Amino acid sequence: EVQLVESGGGFVQAGGSLRLSCETSGFVFDNYAIGWFRQAPGKEREGVAYIGASDSRSLYEDAVKGRFIISSDNDKNTVYLQMNSLKPEDTAVYYCAAGTYYPLRALEDTVFVYWGQGTQVTVSS
Repeated sequence: EVQLVESGGGFVQAGGSLRLSCETSGFVFDNYAIGWFRQAPGKEREGVAYIGASDSRSLYEDAVKGRFIISSDNDKNTVYLQMNSLKPEDTAVYYCAAGTYYPLRALEDTVFVYWGQGTQVTVSS
């Protein structure tokens, strides 16, 4: 059974930091790309950052470039999202997702088929 379990969300003041974890199981981790997405109330879900598990190639959306860092621990089949300099507009439910990784294809074109349940991140001003 495929599982993606997010953790690490919480409440933080603007300028603070949080580290999210996405623990995965049930598939061959090295064959997949993992993405972090978020959805704020009343807004559509948007991509945040992506990583290829086999080579750690990564991509960030403009809204988080320079503030967020995505990384993977292949021994633990876990992907992390280090979030620094948080802003109130980062408030959202954060989800991780997995899709087959193609090293020669753009990461943002990954078809994410497995999803976690999400973790809430709230940033106060």
